[in-house]
Parts: sequence; structure tokens; C-alpha cells
Amino acid sequence: MDAHYDMVMKARESADTGTTLYFGYSTILDRSAFEEWRSQHSYDFFDLPKGQVAAAQDVQLVYDFPSRWWGGRVAGLTSAPGQKVWGVLFEIAKKDWPIIQHKEGVVTGMCVEHAVKVQLGDKQVDAVAFVTDPTRASTDGAVSSRFVDALVRGATSAGLPAEWISSLKSPAV
Repeated sequence: MDAHYDMVMKARESADTGTTLYFGYSTILDRSAFEEWRSQHSYDFFDLPKGQVAAAQDVQLVYDFPSRWWGGRVAGLTSAPGQKVWGVLFEIAKKDWPIIQHKEGVVTGMCVEHAVKVQLGDKQVDAVAFVTDPTRASTDGAVSSRFVDALVRGATSAGLPAEWISSLKSPAV
């Protein structure tokens, strides 16, 4: 259990009912890595629901956060009209949203919530994704190869398009 556990649990207690649509595009898609993180942070009671393959519109990946844990820069999203990022759309109970915020780095100040338009089949929906906090963004240093490996594993296990998975293997820096 880490120092953020109590903060997350208090937020869960005061959460509203309902759900939040969450667009996951990063290491959360690597189920085994997520389950390891979940166990390390004492959230074994939480199961990430099954989601649906979808694409966030008018954004692209940008490696803009230098991470000591990953040993290099990790990816967030940036505005890019006409571009798209593949991922998974999850429906998360509001009481569980603080766990997602913890996983995505909100409680440590790494990331902030960001509204995205997501194409899900023939419909477009509004969802929340996480992007690097602009005050912490940097392109200094190399991209983390361990992070890229985790992105590829997650994208593959989530059933994202092969062309997308291939593009992840050679990140634009």
C-alpha cells in the first residue's frame, strides 16, 4: 500500500453514482502489468471492466513525460486535427474513478484529465483520457524502450489494429 491509498479510498467514499467513459490508450491496456500495479497498490478488489476498441479523434501520441520509473520518456496525447489514437473505451463506475486517476498519475501530478471525442463503431462519444500535465511536459531524453514494449503488449492484447501496433514499435521522437 502506498501513501496515495487513503486519498483514493476517501474519494471513493464520496463519489457520486453513475459512470465515466474513459479512453485508455497506454499501459493500462497491458492487463498483466495493470494487475501487478493493482496488487502493489492494494486495489485487488477492483476489476478493470471489459472495454471496446475505439479511436480518439484529432489527437496523436507524444512522448512528453520523462519517467524515472520507466527509464525514459513516456507517451501522452496532443492535439492533432485529422489524426487518431487507437485504444479502448471503458465505462468506469464513478466510485472507481479515483483508482483510474491514481493509475494514470493524477494523484502524483504527472497527468491531468482531458476530454476527447472517441469513434466507437459508427457513433462518436465524449470520453476522458489522461495527458501529461503541461507544467511537467518535456521532450528531453530518450523514449523508454520498456514503455514502448508495454504499449505494444497492451495494444496487442486489446486487439487494436495491426497497423497501429506496428506504428507503436517505432515511435516518432
